[in-house]
Amino acid sequence: MKISVPKEVKNNEFRVAITPAGVHELVGLGHEVFVEQGAGLGSSISDQEYIEAGAKITSDASSTWSSAELVLKVKEPIASEYPHLRKGLTLFTYLHLAADLTLTKELVAKKVTAIAYETVQLPSRQLPLLAPMSEVAGRLAPLVGANTMLRQNGGNGMLLGGVPGTRPARVAVLGGGVAGTNSIAVAIGMGAEVTVLDTNLNRLRELDALYAGRLRTIASNSFEIERAVKDADLVIGSVLIPGAKAPKLVTNALVSKMKPGAVLVDIAIDQGGCFDDSKATTHADPTFKVHDTVFYCVANMPGAVPHTSTYALTNATLPYVRAIATLGWKKALQADPALALGLNTFAGAVVNEPVAVAHQMESKPLASALA
Repeated sequence: MKISVPKEVKNNEFRVAITPAGVHELVGLGHEVFVEQGAGLGSSISDQEYIEAGAKITSDASSTWSSAELVLKVKEPIASEYPHLRKGLTLFTYLHLAADLTLTKELVAKKVTAIAYETVQLPSRQLPLLAPMSEVAGRLAPLVGANTMLRQNGGNGMLLGGVPGTRPARVAVLGGGVAGTNSIAVAIGMGAEVTVLDTNLNRLRELDALYAGRLRTIASNSFEIERAVKDADLVIGSVLIPGAKAPKLVTNALVSKMKPGAVLVDIAIDQGGCFDDSKATTHADPTFKVHDTVFYCVANMPGAVPHTSTYALTNATLPYVRAIATLGWKKALQADPALALGLNTFAGAVVNEPVAVAHQMESKPLASALA
């Protein structure tokens, strides 16, 4: 199969969809891999490393996309990439279509076979291709939150862990999944006073046992969310419904009651965000004010640490890429129900039901797409 890896073009997105090790494995299986010139430089991977692994370097985006049967990306295509989409192309990347009607319509119109990393789901309900980036974003959230809390950045001027004789910042984490758990680890490590809210009591028991009293665990409901958010210096939103829009847990009215200079970091922004006032921002302009608070809603947080993110992502995606390349997308999805759940659009139709619901579109049954 001909596999192409274009350079990411989203604002300050320095990740790349494959490492030289991944290229080496695919080429060893008899596939052709095309990598756009300079695609790996942001992740500290040179064109020469790709060449030595067996890739062919293409000169521009157009030749990269046109060479491919299968395109591997990190982030969803943006408007400048829409002309490259075409019938018969298989696209494997993060899509987050529930929050992007324009891209959904474009993929349907161009009859692209679009498989989303974030909706591949194991029988255990784990999301194996979202997990590594959730880990990265989760660990970044307290760091960017602490930086935004600096007075010159609009925050309340608190040091997250305080110093002896002063109180540490209070951090509220909404959601105890992969991203939330990693946020908790870093925030506690930095000395903050951390509370996590989740609807899953078993998960709260696990976290309570793990941190042995250093973490407050609260069963999530609107009353407890309001109390925790009003008391917090930093709120980290990390809730997720696979494939669907994130639920809105923090209203504008609640934000108006928060402490002046409090910071809200929305990890769920790729899926529309879990705060009412959330809107996607970029690394170049990451924050905005709402009432007296500061929102940080960068839609590609792991892009800030591309070297770590690229290797973590390829570790997770490569087995699935290998299956798609070797068997073809349809046979690969028929053989692996978890991968099949990644199919979002096919032959001019939406296949993922939560995406269809989000946009009030009709959905085609997955079974019929794979028949």
